[in-house]
Parts: sequence; structure tokens; C-alpha cells
Amino acid sequence: MPPKSEVSQDVGALIERARAAQVSYAKAGQEVLDEAVAAVAWAILEPSRNRQLAERAVKDTGLGNVPDKILKNHRKTLGLLRDLHGVKTTGVVARDRNTGITEIARPVGVVAAVTPSTNPSATPANNIINALKCGNAVIVAPSPKGVGTAMLLLEFIYEQFDLCGLPRDLVQVLPAPINKETTAELMRQADLVVATGSRSNVHMAYTCGTPAFGVGVGNVVAIIDETADIEEAARKIARSKTFDNATSCSSENHLVILDAVYDAALDALEACGAVLLDEDEKSRLQKAMWPKGTLSSSVVGKDAGSLVLQAGLDRIAARQPAPTFLLVTETGIGEAYPYSGEKLSPVLTIYRARNFNEARDTVRAIYGYMGAGHSVGLHSAKKQRALVLGETLPVSRVIVNQSHCFATGGNFDNGLPFSLSMGCGTWGGNNFSENMHYRQFQNLTRVSVPIVANTPSEGDLLGTYFRKYGR
Repeated sequence: MPPKSEVSQDVGALIERARAAQVSYAKAGQEVLDEAVAAVAWAILEPSRNRQLAERAVKDTGLGNVPDKILKNHRKTLGLLRDLHGVKTTGVVARDRNTGITEIARPVGVVAAVTPSTNPSATPANNIINALKCGNAVIVAPSPKGVGTAMLLLEFIYEQFDLCGLPRDLVQVLPAPINKETTAELMRQADLVVATGSRSNVHMAYTCGTPAFGVGVGNVVAIIDETADIEEAARKIARSKTFDNATSCSSENHLVILDAVYDAALDALEACGAVLLDEDEKSRLQKAMWPKGTLSSSVVGKDAGSLVLQAGLDRIAARQPAPTFLLVTETGIGEAYPYSGEKLSPVLTIYRARNFNEARDTVRAIYGYMGAGHSVGLHSAKKQRALVLGETLPVSRVIVNQSHCFATGGNFDNGLPFSLSMGCGTWGGNNFSENMHYRQFQNLTRVSVPIVANTPSEGDLLGTYFRKYGR
């Protein structure tokens, strides 16, 4: 057998420490697991630490803004605590007398959590809490830009672990410098991989040989129909599109507006801080955003004012008050029309449709290019239309009359689990279509005992078929 590489040995040492801590931790019982969850949650929720993490994230990555990251750290962590509160995740968790099945929750072992630069504290904290809730150890592989924030989070977690007497090796972070080689090695040696972020990270997770959960690409479209409360829809869209400078994969990238309310909707969006670019301005912004055909990192997570300056949009730069997001109209879809893709910046593409069916077809075409499996937004008073979208579009979530970036990953006024990682089903190349939560971090063992036999006849099950076609 060839000698192990230095990277393999270094990662192996982290894994070995994690396994040693996890084995005893997993046997400690639900009370200890819940205490570990509380410790990590308070490590990020405590206001002074939350601010430090938000400031460090913006300083290191250059993405988003501090106030919104503070809010994200708080609401995502608090919401996850709400979802996990009182949930049993170790030992016997369910018994069904009718089937004779008893379910026992078991940990997966050591989790490799690959996290993005867009959420360098909120996503690791979310993954760590879910992993610990189920009796696992976790090693975070942050983005190169996010390693400083992850290490600061780790420092705060260790302070809380020391108070509780929990082993520090339960939660670790790959040391700098972070690169693909060390991340790939961690994936290979872990028991489970959860990957959020770039397509290359997700692909690496799915091909590493270790069981993995990865997420799909965002490119969210929302429809505004003729029955919508236009002003309310505009307020919700504006808040979502500008939150943390549109770094969320759940932020609206496109609006499809029906003819009947098109002008009113644009007016309402402009009243909420948007400005509509003319064709020349649209062309200049496109050159700034996609200078070589791919989205430039210089525009990702930047505010509208920065985009205006980069593109040299003098008319808009002179506006007072300054716009908070930019609108461009589009008719084309695909690689030749970059505005039809994900932008990760406060730029919103506007499509026009004659009726609801045409709007739905436009959404389907956009997702045929990018974003299949993620979610679609609908602003409408017609509830049935949400079901139509859910039955006919390649989406895992239909978000009705809500701010999309807040609602998709769970909110206090909807029933979706709080998460920063959205499964996109087979449409998006994923093996799950729900919001990632604690269930992805555990195994279930099922004990089966004999029950009263339930053996049907052929006629019981095939009677309808026989009556229609004969035997």
C-alpha cells in the first residue's frame, strides 16, 4: 500500500479526533445533545458575538452587509432552535403498533460540512446544530474567504463547550489555507457530506464516494398576476431582493408580470427603491457584470450603488435618493441572455406576460436554462394558481405572497423548516427536495415484530381492474 499523503494524514488526524469525541457523545443521551445545541446557538445568538461574526464576514468576503448578516445569523439560528425544540433524536423515537415497527434514531458519525462564502457564519452554525442534535461530530470546510469567520465562530463555540464540559473535538474547522485538495480529502474520509455553495462544490460532494447531500442552483422567478396586491408585493420583493445585497440563492432574480398590472407593478417597485435601466444602461451594466461571459466576482454581493459606479451609469448615480436595486427588461432566455441567469446582486430581470399560462411558460423556460428544482414565487389572490405551479413546474417549493428569500428557507410565519440549504430534487441534480434539516443528519434503525397477518385476495386489490378489463 502506498504511503498516505501529507494532506491525507492531516485530515485523518482531524477525523480521528472527531470520531473519538463522537463515540462517547452519541451515548450521552438527549439532554446532553440538546445542551450542545443550545451552546452552539448561544455562541452565535449572543448580540456582541453575532455582530463580531457579521463584521468579520463582510470584511473577509466583501459580500453582503453587516446589519443584514446580523439579522440572518439571529433569525436562522433562532428559527432552527424552534424547529428542534423538544424533538427526540436519539434512542427510540417512534412506535407504531399497527405495523409493529419501532424506529431508533442513530447518528451518522462524522459530518463534513462544506459551506459558502455568502453565509460564512450562519450556514456553518446551522449545519453544526443539526449535526450535534443527532449525536454527530462535524468538521466544517469553509470557503477560502470564509475561513476567518468560521474560526471565529469556532472560538465562540469552544467558550460555550468549556462551560458545559463538552469535548471541543466535536466541532472542528479545516485549517487554512483552505483548498480543493483538503476539502476533497475531508469529504472522502467523513461519514456524510453536506455541501452548500458553488456547483463545483456540490459536484465534488456527489462524486467523492461518501454519501452526500448537495443543493441545486438558485435562479428564482416570481409571478405577479392581475389579482395581486401590487404595493404589498412590491414591498416584499424589494425587501427580499436587497437583503444582504441579494447574496441568497432564494433572492428573486426575475419577475414575470402580467400585462394587466405591468405598469402599476413597475411603478410600485420604483416607489420601493428600484430604478428601471434604459437599453444603453442595461448594455453597460451587462458588460460590467459579465465581462468575459461569466458573472464577475466584483459584482457579487455588492450594493446597487457599487454596481452603478462599476458600470458608469451616470444618470442613476446622480439620483437622490440612491436606488437600492436595479431593474432590466428582457425577452430572451439562455446563455445569450445573461440577465436570464442567477445574478447574486440587486439586479432584477423583468419579463412581461399576457396571461397566467404564458407567465408559467416563461418560468418553465427560465428553469430550463438555470434554476430547475429550487422554487417559484407567486403574488396572487387566486390560491388555485399556486397548486397549478406546484403540479406543472420543476420546483420543490411554491412561495405564495411572501418575501422569497425569507420564506424559502423557513420563516416564523410559514411552516417550512429553517435552513440555509434547499434541496432541489432530481430537477436540480439533488437526491432530496426538502429544506435540509436534522433528518438529513441521522440514520433510522427499524425494529420489526410480528403482527396479525394481513393477506388480501387478488380480488381485493385488482377488483376494479378485473371489472374493467376482465381476468
